[in-house]
Amino acid sequence: MNVYDKAHELARALRESNELKELQLLNNQIQSDTDSKRMLDGFRQKQAELQQKMMSGEMPAPEEMQQMEKLYEVINMNPALRGIFDAERRLSVVMEDIHRIISEPLQEAMKS
Repeated sequence: MNVYDKAHELARALRESNELKELQLLNNQIQSDTDSKRMLDGFRQKQAELQQKMMSGEMPAPEEMQQMEKLYEVINMNPALRGIFDAERRLSVVMEDIHRIISEPLQEAMKS
């Protein structure tokens, strides 16, 4: 059995999964709606800035966190954006499950 062939098979299965198809559909809808796209891009930018701060060991100010929470609440009022966040969460669960499954042999090998 060739593990690379299986990896490509897994990639094909992911492309055909309902989770990825739904995410792609919602993303296409958002890309065609300039207001939604602008809101999502702005949110992602602020999210990346906060994550970068945390990764460098700096904690964001409470005001920044509150601002981010308020922005998320506003964005969640947009059905398309709320939908894409939900779709991303569902796909993330699938990806985490896959990672756990393919990591099992390594964990077993390290126990020996």
